[in-house]
Amino acid sequence: MPREEFQAELDDLRTEIVELGRTVLAGFERAAVALVENDTEAARAVIDGDATVNRRYLDLESRCIDLLALQQPVAGDLRFVASSFKILTDIERIGDLAVNLAERARDKREDYLPEVNVDDLTGIAAEMLDRALDAYAAGNAAACRAVADQDDELDGLCERVAGLVMEDLVGREVGHEMADDLLAGVRRLLLTVRDIERVGDHAVNIAARTLYMVEGTETLLY
Repeated sequence: MPREEFQAELDDLRTEIVELGRTVLAGFERAAVALVENDTEAARAVIDGDATVNRRYLDLESRCIDLLALQQPVAGDLRFVASSFKILTDIERIGDLAVNLAERARDKREDYLPEVNVDDLTGIAAEMLDRALDAYAAGNAAACRAVADQDDELDGLCERVAGLVMEDLVGREVGHEMADDLLAGVRRLLLTVRDIERVGDHAVNIAARTLYMVEGTETLLY
């Protein structure tokens, strides 16, 4: 394959991976809103859209494998394809986490600790993913490090929520008949916080893969 044609293949791959990432980001943001507003219609749209995300993921993964096997790229091109292959996995897993949020949105349960602002958490995670995709699209090393720095803020907020849960449980007196509902609410909140934190972790992974793609080093961002 001539160099110009091969470069066009790489550029097209990057564009389509970023587009898939943007689709997943939109799904995550929609699921987050559905969770806060108990919007079952929006939740269903996110869940139904996951099949399309998975099909696009598999198609792009196959293209990465073909580029590695058939074109045998070297140096910077090899780093790009290998990093893109791994970034695809992070994007697909964020899509799965968005589905988790959407499925909880369909429960229509009363929120446990309603004073906890989940919007703050999802907003930071969404911004991290947005920045990580921009960094990948532009090959921007400085932007990769900014994503990692923002992860500290998200982790701190998630840890604070977990602390609030423990404080509330210690100080709360609950009758036996309410224990099951209370535990269900605690579990729902903690799983939601865990999934949002994982979105941030995957955004950092995308930034780390991009940094390797750009600089060729195994620099850790955590």
